Amino acid sequence: MTNVTAGRTRLAHALPFYYGWVIAGNGLALSLSTRTVMAVATLSVFVVPMTQSMGWSVGMFSGAVSLGGLVAVFISPIVGRWLDKYGAGVILSAGSVATGVLAIGLAFVAHPLAFYFLYVPGRMIFSGPMEIGLPTAISNWFVRRRPLGLAVDAVGKGAGLAIVPWAMQLIITGYDWRTAWVTLGILTLALGVVPSLLLVARRPEDMGLEPDPAPARENSASRDTQAVKGSGNSAAFTETNFTVGQALRTRAFWILAIFSGAGMMVQAGISLHQVSHYISQGVDPRFAAMSASTFALAQMPASLFWAALARRMPIRFLMMSAAFVVALAAAGTVMSYWVLPELVSAAGVGFGVGGLHLLIRLVWADYYGRQNLGTIRGLTMSVQVGGQALGPVIAGFMFDYFDSYRIPFAFFALAVFLAGTMALAAKPPQAPEPEQPRLTQQNPPN
Repeated sequence: MTNVTAGRTRLAHALPFYYGWVIAGNGLALSLSTRTVMAVATLSVFVVPMTQSMGWSVGMFSGAVSLGGLVAVFISPIVGRWLDKYGAGVILSAGSVATGVLAIGLAFVAHPLAFYFLYVPGRMIFSGPMEIGLPTAISNWFVRRRPLGLAVDAVGKGAGLAIVPWAMQLIITGYDWRTAWVTLGILTLALGVVPSLLLVARRPEDMGLEPDPAPARENSASRDTQAVKGSGNSAAFTETNFTVGQALRTRAFWILAIFSGAGMMVQAGISLHQVSHYISQGVDPRFAAMSASTFALAQMPASLFWAALARRMPIRFLMMSAAFVVALAAAGTVMSYWVLPELVSAAGVGFGVGGLHLLIRLVWADYYGRQNLGTIRGLTMSVQVGGQALGPVIAGFMFDYFDSYRIPFAFFALAVFLAGTMALAAKPPQAPEPEQPRLTQQNPPN
């Protein structure tokens, strides 16, 4: 046992609460640094000042987000396997170091190639290691209380996405966008590296701890219609784990993958371009930037709301409902021309997206277990990241062609509505049959 692991174990036994909450709490440091720097909500406040000062098109600028996401499509399966084998601590810490250095480098770009060279790997880290690492770490430590653990993490992420874009807009207005990038880099190096490296362990079993008890695996019909009982009774909960091959053979796997891709396409497309949309409608940039903060703030109560329902209602119905909320709010964004409807629409999108983020992360762990969760999420993250890569570039090039965001936002509303309808078919998979060992034919005795 290494000194770091021994220190974690001593800390876990000394704490008056479950060590899984330390894992969840680490997300707060990352939410104020690494996982926020390359988020589209943060980049949204850089779109206008950087494109205007450099003479770049919005479509070209948005392409960096998409390219970074596409690169993450290929590395996500590898990251997933590493998470199952080594845990999230080293991966999150290394990602923080790289993100901080890249953010500082972005302050000195003067050419589109330099911007792509620095932002694409940063976006890749955000879309791959960060998006897989933290939810997987929390899901590995929680089962019965997994919705609450993921909701706490989502609240921290929402706080970061609310504070950081607004703070960067103030720096851009008072100084310039280059100073804002340097600030983000320093913040990441200060907050994102050490806590993950020292505190994050792979699973409770690695520290000799009992995992948070899991809900009993019932047949899919009863699970889909009956709320989990005995939430305080550890003995009432068990867990079933799927191998990757078993998961791939279930219908729910493919439905959930498509739902994730469509939902995150809409989230990324609206999130990056909402500030630009309101500026193009004549809203003051300072008030337009409030849409990014409102979008993020709305995700905080949304996460708690959807988490409270997650053990009381079938999760596929909740996914459908969250998607419908996003569709309605996206349609409202199309018709928003001044501050009040802007804030209402941004809050609606954030409330629905908060549900999508929480429920997508929750459903994979609930349906397929913890044992191979990193690998399964790595595979499905490729589809999700692909959707996030498409959203911004679709909106960017549509804006360049139509000189308006109304068409792309209406397209996003329709896409997420259809995805929500499809989610109803994602019933929980049947528990897999134990794999039988192969019998080798023996030669008969002479």
